[in-house]
Amino acid sequence: MKIAVPEPSLVVLVGASGSGKSTFAARHFTPTEVISSDVCRGLVSDDENDLGATDAAFEVLHLIAAKRLEAGKLTVVDATSIELHARQPLLELAWASHVPPVAIVFDLPEELCLERNASRPDRQVGMDVSRRQRSELRRSLEGLEREGFRPVYMLRTPEDVATVEIEREPAYRGL
Repeated sequence: MKIAVPEPSLVVLVGASGSGKSTFAARHFTPTEVISSDVCRGLVSDDENDLGATDAAFEVLHLIAAKRLEAGKLTVVDATSIELHARQPLLELAWASHVPPVAIVFDLPEELCLERNASRPDRQVGMDVSRRQRSELRRSLEGLEREGFRPVYMLRTPEDVATVEIEREPAYRGL
C-alpha cells in the first residue's frame, strides 16, 4: 500500500496501544520527525509510564508540533489519538500552520494488540484498557474525514502495515 505524505504536513498515527504505531513511525520517519507522547511523558516526569504526567506531556507534544509546523517541517504524532478531544488540538495546529492533517489508522485485530501489550517488558496496558481503546477507535473511524483529516489511511492487518510505502510529496500550502 502506498501512503502519500505531503511535506510539510501533520501526520497523526491513530490506534490502540500495541497496534504498532511506534514501530511504524521508527521504520518510516526520521527520529526528529516523530513526537511520541510516551517520550514527552518521560521528558516531564522521567517515567514514560507515569500517567499522572499525561497533561504536561501533551502540552510539550503540542508545543513541539507547533514549532515544527511553523518551521515547515513534516511532523508525526505518535500517540493513541483515538478520541476526538485528543485529535482536535492537533487538527487546530495543522490548520494554524496551513498544512494538511493526515491520519494513518491502525485498526488491527484486538487479539494482536493484546498479545503485543502482554509481551512488552516495560509498559503493559491492561486487557480492559486495550478493549476500551479499541472500542473508542471503532467509534472514531467514520468521523475522521468529517473532522478534517485528509487523507485517512486505514491499516487493518499486519500485512497492511508491513507493505506500506511512504511517498513524500509537496504539500499545497494555504489550506
